[in-house]
Amino acid sequence: MNPFSQLGIRHDVVNAITALGFEKPTPIQEQAIPALLTGSSDFVGLAQTGTGKTAAFGLPLLELLDFSQNSPQALVLCPTRELCLQIANDLKNFSKNISNVHVVAVYGGASISDQLRQIRRGVQIVVATPGRMLDIIGRKAIDFSGVRYVVLDEADEMLNMGFQEDINDILSTTPEEKKTWLFSATMPAEVRRIAKNYMTDPFELTVGTKNTGNANIDHEYYVVRPRDKYAAFKRIVDFNPEIFGIVFCRTKIETQEIAEALIKDGYNADSLHGDLSQQQRDKVMKRYRERSLQLLIATDVAARGIDVNDVTHVINFSLPDEIENYTHRSGRTARAGKTGVSISLVTAKELGKIRQIERVIGKQFVKAEIPNGFDVCEKQLFALVHKVKAVDVNDEQIGQYLPRIMDEFSEFSKEDIIKHFASLEFNRFLDYYKNAPDLNVSASDARGEKGAKGDRFDRTGYKSDFTRLFINLGSVDDFTRGDILGYICNTAQISGKNIGKIDLKGVYTFFEVENAVVDKVTSGFQQADFNGRSVRVELAGDRDGGSSRGGSSNRGNRSSRSGGRGGRERERDSGGGFRDFSGKRRERKGERKKW
Repeated sequence: MNPFSQLGIRHDVVNAITALGFEKPTPIQEQAIPALLTGSSDFVGLAQTGTGKTAAFGLPLLELLDFSQNSPQALVLCPTRELCLQIANDLKNFSKNISNVHVVAVYGGASISDQLRQIRRGVQIVVATPGRMLDIIGRKAIDFSGVRYVVLDEADEMLNMGFQEDINDILSTTPEEKKTWLFSATMPAEVRRIAKNYMTDPFELTVGTKNTGNANIDHEYYVVRPRDKYAAFKRIVDFNPEIFGIVFCRTKIETQEIAEALIKDGYNADSLHGDLSQQQRDKVMKRYRERSLQLLIATDVAARGIDVNDVTHVINFSLPDEIENYTHRSGRTARAGKTGVSISLVTAKELGKIRQIERVIGKQFVKAEIPNGFDVCEKQLFALVHKVKAVDVNDEQIGQYLPRIMDEFSEFSKEDIIKHFASLEFNRFLDYYKNAPDLNVSASDARGEKGAKGDRFDRTGYKSDFTRLFINLGSVDDFTRGDILGYICNTAQISGKNIGKIDLKGVYTFFEVENAVVDKVTSGFQQADFNGRSVRVELAGDRDGGSSRGGSSNRGNRSSRSGGRGGRERERDSGGGFRDFSGKRRERKGERKKW
């Protein structure tokens, strides 16, 4: 018998979650579900990210609601659209064997008319981000007078993102006698206050110790010079050939620049940040979930709610502004009882932050050494050997080619064949890491280094011998920066390393190329077309007030990214604001700093 049945969950729901792979309740599920099934009190649950909180409140909701009534009975509020979609999909999967269950996800960046249409058809459970939920309430398009349960998921993050006022406004439309369930990974003072304001004598449950990190995560840090951070980061990635990770940055600009640099250097990477439209975000996440991306470069808020299985590493390219965010970042790995590694790249001046995080999460970091070139090459070589050894051989299909293959290798000895196959990938790393410098620095050696605060990564150094070009394609053509990079390289037949900064706009893009390949790029696009439209590439000149020469010609234009605030639908739940296809800009409130 599935242990979930013994917790009081009905058989048709147990059958559904068994098919999803739920065999044994997690500690938060085992303790929260019986308490919530009584439906008689408010509830505060503290458990780390990745411990199964959605099922902990979702399964009791399916037991307590009356699905013969097509009116809102439960409201789940969460900070981001990714988490909103994840919770809604989980609830639908849990209830697939129950008839007449209607769950609606309400979040910004998607069609509000579609969401209103779903609400009018009838809904019992609304899963929402605060900004869009207030828009719908303002249109008087939903009646919460019959709501019996309100769930505040990731409450700490909603408060960090400035949703306190919105939550007050939303809850004021719900009945006094409702029950409120609050779930959080950390319990700062702000969350304690929200529990006092919205709850009466709540049942409190803490799984683990307050604010601690997942016990299955190993925490490592590397001390690097600011100018070596990107090179050290790449070396760590290369030293872990099977890495499937999320890389966290502090700003959207840093996120985009690192992703572009990785793509140019041949890595399967892309970025996730607030300037992407919902369509672009969905495209990136689809690729990541399908593992066609190896590295997802993300800002803190954009990555909240990402629940992807088997993430092996979380890399903090920049430490978060708030200590609590480290717990959320590292919680992207080691989910559902698995193990993972959280890596932080720090300068000597940031060692104090590491000590602060250690005190908060109750775990000690291990100071690790950046591998040298020989170690990286050795690791890559034997990863290739193991991959060849483990590959599935389809004897039936390959058999017809074997005589010709054997003929091609007739003059090779066994050792020669092995050496040639190993060298296919190995030579690339040998060339790159030949004479590779030692990037390790001791804390005492680096204390006098400047630039530890707010440093920009140095890929190979931005060079001045670049020319700035204009192309009449942009985000309205469904291009991301990674897409436009690949399109330019393929059309002009140049390497990604020949391209500098890319500044993607709505209907056009500026990009930098090395002076030596300018003529090749312009000639390569002379006959180019995109979806039947002629593509034009020319010198940028004074199109946006920038110089056509010099790699720094566009640096001063970043202020144009800051944008203004929109209306009520501020998209603070989207990771800081995004630019949609109309070119309009939305921006969330600035983040507070607690260091």
